[in-house]
Amino acid sequence: MLTNTTAVVTGASSGIGLGIARALLAQGASVVINGRDEGRLEKAAAQLGHGDRVARVAGSIGDAATGEGLVRAAVERFGGVDVLVNNAGTFASKPFTDVTEEELDGYLTGNLKGTYLTTQAVVRRMREQGRGGSIVNIGTVLVDHAIAGFPASAPVTSKGGVHTLTTSLAAELAADGIRVNLVAPGVIRTPVHEGVDVDAFGGLALLNRVGDTSEVADAVVYLAGAGFVTGHALRVDGGHVTGRS
Repeated sequence: MLTNTTAVVTGASSGIGLGIARALLAQGASVVINGRDEGRLEKAAAQLGHGDRVARVAGSIGDAATGEGLVRAAVERFGGVDVLVNNAGTFASKPFTDVTEEELDGYLTGNLKGTYLTTQAVVRRMREQGRGGSIVNIGTVLVDHAIAGFPASAPVTSKGGVHTLTTSLAAELAADGIRVNLVAPGVIRTPVHEGVDVDAFGGLALLNRVGDTSEVADAVVYLAGAGFVTGHALRVDGGHVTGRS
């Protein structure tokens, strides 16, 4: 259980992030949720309920002020921050030579720079508190096992940076009692796939199906509380990387 802890979850307006926030609340944590759109974020908070344990901060994580605002909200509402889940980001398929410089910059800013800046803000506070903490980043199994029919070099490159950042920070922050891990989802049923027959990708996994947001959330909850685990990338992919059915 995560009772008496406070978690910050970025990209929590829908999909995986919303599922993670819901799971953390079920474990007894207070949660600060983030999204770029204030209206969608407000609706997400209403869906979550637990109004006394939910705060929200709208803004792009690519802006350092957003991370600072998330920490400020956690401290003012709940007294501190114990868990950070870097979920916010964007992902879409596009052939390598068709990717524009603007699109590449967008992925690098939203997926990598935003994770970096938000983590900086949270780590500064965790160090001040002196009681350690847990950071869980969201990556992708496509870093280890690409799909020829789903070209996504730009977002995968940015997520590859998140994987590397996880390993580096696990080593750097261990002395502060701050654990840093990563969940690498396979194909998950989320609003990102709206209009797409997402079940057609089920055959890529040994379990012959796509995943649900709750299964990613379960992995995040585990890593948030796993006191002897750091620097680990936990795949939630139905066996996508291991092999194919």
